[in-house]
Amino acid sequence: SSTPTSTLTWISWFCSLPGHEYFCEVSEDFIEDDFNLTGLNAMVPFWKEAMEMVLDVEPDEDSSKIPDVSIVEASAELLYGLVHQRYILTRAGLQAMVDKYENALFGVCPRVYCVGCNVVPSGRSDLPGLDTVKLFCPNCNDIYAPPSSRFQGVDGAFFGTTFAHLFFQSYRELAPAPFYKPTSSPGSSMSPGRSPHSGSGSSSSRPSPFVNPNPHGGQKRPAGHIYQPRIYGFKVSERAKTGPRMQWLRVRPESPDELDMVDWRGRWIDDDEYDEEEEADEDDRHMEDFDADDEEEEEEEEEEEEEEEGGSRRQIIRGEQYADSLRPPTPIHLPSSARTSPTSIAVPHIEDNVVTSGRATGRVKVVRQY
Repeated sequence: SSTPTSTLTWISWFCSLPGHEYFCEVSEDFIEDDFNLTGLNAMVPFWKEAMEMVLDVEPDEDSSKIPDVSIVEASAELLYGLVHQRYILTRAGLQAMVDKYENALFGVCPRVYCVGCNVVPSGRSDLPGLDTVKLFCPNCNDIYAPPSSRFQGVDGAFFGTTFAHLFFQSYRELAPAPFYKPTSSPGSSMSPGRSPHSGSGSSSSRPSPFVNPNPHGGQKRPAGHIYQPRIYGFKVSERAKTGPRMQWLRVRPESPDELDMVDWRGRWIDDDEYDEEEEADEDDRHMEDFDADDEEEEEEEEEEEEEEEGGSRRQIIRGEQYADSLRPPTPIHLPSSARTSPTSIAVPHIEDNVVTSGRATGRVKVVRQY
């Protein structure tokens, strides 16, 4: 027939459904290439039937052997979503998503100080069935839930974790620059993105053309306003319990030159001092060496070693004393005058010591010398 619905393919019908506005139409040539489908047959049930439905191919088998149509449709949606995740990483897929991005078909960032920056769909996992689709903002580098509930049924794996960041790496003119210099007065925080002279109509209120000297960075003027909490007009201190302690996460350097003054660790580069710090870092120990538990274990080991050394010393002293007690008594050398008299024996000055004549009979007189 010549009705318009007869020429409508399954892919066009699927992308036109409510809640599928984020999808782009994948070319059939991409789907028919087996290389682009590597590994998907193990993830999609009823692979052959789902492929035939996506490509609008008439089934060859008998209709009695075809499973329930609703099951095949679910498999076809899963197959197309996983193929879509790979297609939008190609040059043709990225270009198709650029057209949607420039027309703001994905929506804008809900953050007030991003001033309506366009967002792109993103997923938090590359595996299906874990989370729904989210929206990534290149200005604040954060993700948000879609504003409409009709997108809650879209799997985030159909867009994957790579697309959003590869998109802005490939089209740098759409990515905001990483530096920002405020040009408006402090009172303009009440109306973000507007100059205090915006209503005057003078040419001086027009912002100057933005240029990023780094060709590999974002080439778009960023919206760098940061919300400042106030109480009765006074700023809330960062040291307060409810103060803006994490506000520094959204702070940008004012000029691209400041980006060259910081290394990949986020430390300031200062020629000689920086070189000395690098040499000192090479000599530093790893963080594991400064573990408090390890220090306590080392102290305990040192104390145990000291106790063992003290115990061994005490054992040596006791052994020497015990050896001395086992030694035979030192022989007494008597003077010649004492040897002549059998009854007068001279001994050293030791009280209550009696010297006997061995096995000789008779009594022995103790003689004390003074």
